Amino acid sequence: MKQGITILVVDDEVMMRQLLEKILGREGYRVFSAADGEEALAVMGREEINIVISDLQMPGMSGFDLLKAVKKDYPQIGIIMMTAYGDTYTVKDALLLGADEYITKPFKSFEISMVVERAYWRLLSQNAQQAAETE
Repeated sequence: MKQGITILVVDDEVMMRQLLEKILGREGYRVFSAADGEEALAVMGREEINIVISDLQMPGMSGFDLLKAVKKDYPQIGIIMMTAYGDTYTVKDALLLGADEYITKPFKSFEISMVVERAYWRLLSQNAQQAAETE
């Protein structure tokens, strides 16, 4: 299952991108990365992405702005938001804007794996429900 899932990691911190690439790659996912929202949108324009994992706080296009753009232009993509500022208002705003999951930094590798799997199964369920509604 994991071999067919493509994840895009978006974070302005190189070490965080590399860490997530290593963890998710080891899990069997195909992983791309981007340093900011603009680069992320370019990757989504040329690659088939299933899940985006994005930091909220980034220079230029924020994680919230990226979340809005993805939900508008790529509604089939699942989105996991990461934040070092895990206050309930920030998390609530991200979920209200359409994030499928969130995780607070720092996290353990098994936590990111669980969050990715939850997001992916939620996405499969939504797609199956939409397919059933159109029949």
